[in-house]
Amino acid sequence: MENTGAFSRLRDRLRDVHNLRMAAAVLNWDMEVCMPPKGAAARGGQLATLAALAHERFTHPETGTLIRQAQDNQDTLADDERAALREVDYDYRRAARIPENFVRRFAQTRSAAYHAWLDARKQSDFAVFQTHLQKLVTLARELADYLGYEDTPYNALLEDFERGMTTAQLRAVFDELAPRQRALIERIMNAPTQPDAAWLEQTWDADAQWAFTERVLRDMGYDFDAGRQDKSAHPFTTNFSIGDVRITTRLNERDLFSALFSSIHECGHALYEQGFPPEDEGTILAEAPSLGIHESQSRLWENIIGRSLPFWRHYMPVLREHFPGQLDNVDAEQVYAAANRVAPSLIRVEADECTYNLHIILRFELETALIEGNLAAADLPAAWNEKMAAWLGVAVPDDANGCLQDIHWSHGTFGYFPTYALGNLYAAQMFDAVTKAIPGIMSSVGRGEFTPLLAWLRENVHRVGRRKTTPEIVRDATGEEPAAAAFLKYLENKYAPLYGLAQVG
Repeated sequence: MENTGAFSRLRDRLRDVHNLRMAAAVLNWDMEVCMPPKGAAARGGQLATLAALAHERFTHPETGTLIRQAQDNQDTLADDERAALREVDYDYRRAARIPENFVRRFAQTRSAAYHAWLDARKQSDFAVFQTHLQKLVTLARELADYLGYEDTPYNALLEDFERGMTTAQLRAVFDELAPRQRALIERIMNAPTQPDAAWLEQTWDADAQWAFTERVLRDMGYDFDAGRQDKSAHPFTTNFSIGDVRITTRLNERDLFSALFSSIHECGHALYEQGFPPEDEGTILAEAPSLGIHESQSRLWENIIGRSLPFWRHYMPVLREHFPGQLDNVDAEQVYAAANRVAPSLIRVEADECTYNLHIILRFELETALIEGNLAAADLPAAWNEKMAAWLGVAVPDDANGCLQDIHWSHGTFGYFPTYALGNLYAAQMFDAVTKAIPGIMSSVGRGEFTPLLAWLRENVHRVGRRKTTPEIVRDATGEEPAAAAFLKYLENKYAPLYGLAQVG
């Protein structure tokens, strides 16, 4: 970008805002990965200060003045500069509606809520978290009032995660997905044969799991010179720059797949962050336009690639090396079948592809009820348990495996969950386009060669950043508007053969 006039001064100002936000991100990463418990109180104040400073500098009238001056001289700006100016103006108009005092209160409340959630989950006692959740719900409603909305306050919160999407649009999408996926699940559950998973009932060494995940991450293209993997209660990805993108996973010696698929999932996010053009470093263009498009990357790598038969045919010898003697009588087809078992279950992050979106729709229904005042925080566990029984036929044994399993509400991120389901839809559309553009793509996967896929994603998604909206990215990359059809077709084509079912058109 050219450094000219008001736009140059605006970019310098925004670089300071970016640096403050990245400093807060470092503290958040530390809080979730390695901070001792007694540091919680002080960390809340530190995060609140940084959030308030970043908000104050971003929403200062001088920022608005520079935006208007740059807009008055847009003819002198390059295309990327105009795109950045457009996105900054959008963010500024929203942020300027939020008082600094609110930003500080929200940051402090979130920090306290996160640690209460950790304790509540450890004790499997929702009561420990209940008051904190109610405070966050109240603050979320206050935030929606500041931002403004039509129809429902949830729309204002959803806009932060999936710009342009509305609650009504989501309900229409989910009304299409839910019955189709439940019908497929019923067919699968009634299939005469089910995958053999008895061989999974072993102890899988944690160090071996860790080494295997890092091997796969490197093969996928994750740059360990620009990132690292750590452990956390809930896997996540965070970035402080294009050259510092970190992921976490969690290990379970009774579950061979949990760490691996968590790592692949987070690597999909990280490859996106590492794939922004270097010249966009520190600018608003080095961001995804929505969490749905970001989630499409993690779901594509985790499910379409990581749970594919070619993937396991390639990695079966490697898996045997890491777990000598434990897989002598197991072949790639058995691992593939076990990795794609369909069974309604308690935990979202470990749910299969056929049931996953039902977990998301459940959370969407509950959080909209919380935000719209139709559900009190105290009633969340009962409502959760009731929906799990009705939608998935699963009895929830305790709060830790129920309404306390996800970190999102402890962060006050209401409106985030629907992006996971949207990511599934976008991922299927994108991979459909990939197979047309690169007909031998799965043969490459079967050889452990991921460069062709990563190159396509870099060109069509990663390098675009916020130059386009999510619908524009999907449309330009696939030739079609965002829709559920490709995802539903993908599920049918994959799971009907796996379970010996007649395919439904």
